Amino acid sequence: MTDTVAEASKHTRGLTASYAHALVAACPRPEHAVVYGRMVLEGAIHRSVAQHATRLHQAARADAIRGGVEETVHHAQVLSDVLADLARRWGGEPRPVAPPASVPPPPVHPQAVDEHLLADEEFLLGCLSARPQKLDEVVGWLHPGDFADAGHQQIYRSLGALHHRGEPIDQLTVLWETQRRGALADRTLDAERVLRICDPSAFAGSADYVGEQVVRAALVRTAAASARQVRALADDESLAPGRLTGYALHALGPLEEVRRRWRIATGTQAEPSPAADQTAADPPAARIKAARSRSRPHLSNAAPTAASTAALRPTVLDRPHRRSPS
Repeated sequence: MTDTVAEASKHTRGLTASYAHALVAACPRPEHAVVYGRMVLEGAIHRSVAQHATRLHQAARADAIRGGVEETVHHAQVLSDVLADLARRWGGEPRPVAPPASVPPPPVHPQAVDEHLLADEEFLLGCLSARPQKLDEVVGWLHPGDFADAGHQQIYRSLGALHHRGEPIDQLTVLWETQRRGALADRTLDAERVLRICDPSAFAGSADYVGEQVVRAALVRTAAASARQVRALADDESLAPGRLTGYALHALGPLEEVRRRWRIATGTQAEPSPAADQTAADPPAARIKAARSRSRPHLSNAAPTAASTAALRPTVLDRPHRRSPS
């Protein structure tokens, strides 16, 4: 016990022999050590997911204020890598799993939209209406859901539908298409607003540049929403780690889709995953072997069981993820 406290003190400050004995007293049945370890592991996984989801949400809010995206992209990659690593350490595969219908989705809180962003969206729609040929350049990476305003989404859908069918695009045809789609009947739009946005004499500029700004804002907005969902999942203590990581990866799906299109729009390469440096960051093999031997239950004349095999799983370490120099 003294050696254990001495070794642990090299990594964590403030450990004492009395604290170690308090931990021993809290686990009075040595034969139950495997289950005790799983209890600790489950708690560590929930805390790690909650911590990184909070960091992503904070980064998205900060980027929304300063008009950036770098911190959001970085922490989104970190959270994705952490979920994949935790899934493997628990003994599963890191794949998205949609929650069953019996699991209620986390509450959706409407996000405030900056007036400058709404002006950029109107400007972009005016550019595309005045120069329909620009739709060929943006349709591959700009989706209707990237627009923060529901009316702007409907106008962009109408522009895309007219362009896809090869029909002429002007104020009247766009108004006709939005009416056919029910946007006027449900009061998402009104005729005066559509005609004003699509007035060809009121807009001139680069659709590519403004489109990139719209996708960037959509990325930050989606990151904040995904982070809230993942944090809500992590706070649910009834979720087993396998289901937690699967549901969380599924919640990050919309964010990954926007990230992919943002990289296409800006010509940005994907950030290298910190998992690529995992081999260099892992502890030496001798230390791993010693840790496993200490965690293996000492049962005399007993064959290995499934529970004892589970004890060989390495414990979760909330190691800091280093930002790639690129």
